[in-house]
Amino acid sequence: MPFGHDMVHSLATVVELVNTSPSTRGDEGLSSLADLQAFVESREISGVHTLTTRDLGQVRIVREAFHRVFTATDQPTAVRTLNNLLAGTRITPRLTEHDGHALHVHYFANDATLAEHVAADCGVALAHLLVEGEAERLRTCSAPDCDRVFVDESRNRSRVYCDSRTCGNRMHVAAYRARRRA
Repeated sequence: MPFGHDMVHSLATVVELVNTSPSTRGDEGLSSLADLQAFVESREISGVHTLTTRDLGQVRIVREAFHRVFTATDQPTAVRTLNNLLAGTRITPRLTEHDGHALHVHYFANDATLAEHVAADCGVALAHLLVEGEAERLRTCSAPDCDRVFVDESRNRSRVYCDSRTCGNRMHVAAYRARRRA
């Protein structure tokens, strides 16, 4: 399934956000306002001004809802979870060009909080994925010691590790060594 720039960016943002959760990494990746600011900057989230501790708390709540979408045992559960999250946003689609990016769609209201901004843009991207029958692309890493999430963008839906350079390589080396011992 070919993904447009907007969708790729939003899906990468939701993956990076979810992977800051203690549920995926063991420690809190958004433990401070500085961590939240670094996330906003790394994902180039536009329209964000001064961040507060309230923003931090709200983004963590949104993050955990997204984590439940990725780890849902079936599509109806993922849909219910995502609908509940989207119901809390003021989705206001509009076309925009900014910061050197081509024309694209924003789904958040102009005065949205950071959490609402992320919930709307990333939630709509996940909604499109579910509508297209692509829920199986939402995955958790297959490495036994990793719980990170990812979106499988491969043509044949064959990706099983969050990162081929770390988890994938480690698992392949372990399998190779096990074969050599046998």
